[in-house]
Amino acid sequence: MDNRINEIRRTIRALRVSMLEAEAIMHEQINRDEDCSFVAQEILKMRSVMSLLVKERTALGDDEPILVKSFFIPRRRPTRKPVATLSLNYNSVSRHRIAARV
Repeated sequence: MDNRINEIRRTIRALRVSMLEAEAIMHEQINRDEDCSFVAQEILKMRSVMSLLVKERTALGDDEPILVKSFFIPRRRPTRKPVATLSLNYNSVSRHRIAARV
């Protein structure tokens, strides 16, 4: 039974990495306005498999967290501040216009 738990944990770890990579691909496709339905369907399939594996793992009595080393995915760039919140004065605007002309 201990071998089965280790096998499930190994599968879950690999599945998490695959899901993260697929999500990154999907976000790139969304940013390029491409169709991402195939990748989204694959992610949903991976989630259903993950759910079954987690249920089996808890039924076997394993409740320790599974850590993935490369769990960092760069997030989207922070949103820009609206123009209304920027403090503009005449000197800063005129300097930018002069610099743009030169």
